[in-house]
Formats: sequence, structure tokens, C-alpha cells
Amino acid sequence: MKQVSTTIISNRELTNGKNDFPKANLICIKNHTIATTAKPGQFAMVNCGNEVILRRPLGIHQTSKSGRIYFLFTVVGRGTIWLAKRQKGEKLDLIGPLGNGFTIKPKSKRLLLLAGGIGISPIAFLARQAIEQRKHTTLIIGATKKTQLYTQHLPQNGLEIIILTDDGSAGIKGKISDLPSLPDYIKQADQIFSCGPLPMYQAIDVLIKQMALDKDIQISLETRMGCGIGSCYGCSIKTRHGMKMVCRDGPVFNMKEVIWEEVKL
Repeated sequence: MKQVSTTIISNRELTNGKNDFPKANLICIKNHTIATTAKPGQFAMVNCGNEVILRRPLGIHQTSKSGRIYFLFTVVGRGTIWLAKRQKGEKLDLIGPLGNGFTIKPKSKRLLLLAGGIGISPIAFLARQAIEQRKHTTLIIGATKKTQLYTQHLPQNGLEIIILTDDGSAGIKGKISDLPSLPDYIKQADQIFSCGPLPMYQAIDVLIKQMALDKDIQISLETRMGCGIGSCYGCSIKTRHGMKMVCRDGPVFNMKEVIWEEVKL
């Protein structure tokens, strides 16, 4: 963990549709230390201007050997609105990398990655790592519509990609949890990794219980955070092992550890 002042290299809106909400931005900064130590699933706490008291947590979307760090985020409040307006050359103050990320087991051969909406942010980072480790990797991406699919920085080779949209404007029509072949992909996978909205997690949890499978399923939780380092207890959730903090103990948890009836994100 390190607090740094970085320079913005680029900041662009990715959303194409005028009526799309929320908007999405991809911001790039440069810091060699964070870029070379960050793991998929970790995040940074970003200072979003003097008018916003608390820092905002942003998941690390991608890094490069040259020291570049990418954050993919939706513009939904004062902090992210301020961040979306930053220009190339401006300074950005942040603390990171924070939290516990995804863990690929050395013996795992087949990986299944599930990304719902902006949940593609850490999953894209993980997909690159999986391909670099020569894992057989399938990525299933779900979004509301075609203009809210963010496939930047995905590996160009070796990754099987399945796309679904709620309105059928791209790929298969429907939600990830409704994909007929999902149970087969789950059965074949040695490990499953997911990032997306709460209803997606709850639906997958029900499916896994119906299938009576004991799978290593790692999920990333997004919640409001105050400090990002486990001091304020503002992001506490109830688990089967007691109260845990998303910022310090997560944001990645094992799916069967979470008491989903008690989670409110």
C-alpha cells in the first residue's frame, strides 16, 4: 500500500449511447510501483477533489509493464463526476493497491470467469493473468445493452468469450444466470471467478446449491467504503466466519462464505 500523486495520461468516456446510464470512463495514470505489485481484484482509494470528503474506491482494471494503471468506472455521483472531468496532465492522488484479490491455484487447468456490467473491470485484469499462465479460460460477459459492453484490454488470443445482453442487442439475449449452457461450464471449471451485481451472485449461488457442487467460486464485492484500510468498519458484511470488512478482508471472498440474505450492496 502506498499513497502517491500521479499524472493522468488519458481519460475518455467509453459509453456511446446518448441515453445510456450510467456513463463509463477509462482513466489511465502511471506509477511503476503500484502497476508492478497490483493483483487482479485489488483497488485504490482515489481523492476526488476538495468538495468530496471521502476517497472513492476504484478497482484496478489493467496494468502494464511500463507502469501504466487503468481504472474503468461508472459516473454515478459527485466523486466520479469530478473524476470523469479530469484532463490529461492533471494530478491524481491515490492510495493503493488495497485489499485481497483473486487467487488462481497452480493446479487449476480450466477457469470460468463471469462479468456482469462494470464487473468486467477486475475480470479483464484476471483474464490476462490466466492466459499468461496458460489456463484454459472461458469468459462470460453480461450487460444491459451493446453500448454497455466494455471489452477493452481483453486478451486477443486464447480466451473463449461468450456475450449476453438483456435486450439482445449483442450476443445472446438474456442474463448470465439464464444461459442454458452455464451449468456445463460450471461443472467443467476447476475454479470460478465473478464480479457483478448482487442479483447475479444470488442467482449463481442458488444454481450451485441446486447442482450440489463444491466449487471454489471467488466473487468480488463492491460496497461503500469510508477509509479503504479497515479502520472505520463502514463496509462490514456478515459471513459464516463472523463480520468481515470488504476493504480489508476482501473485496474478493469465497461465495460460500458470504451470507447472501444479509448482504446489502
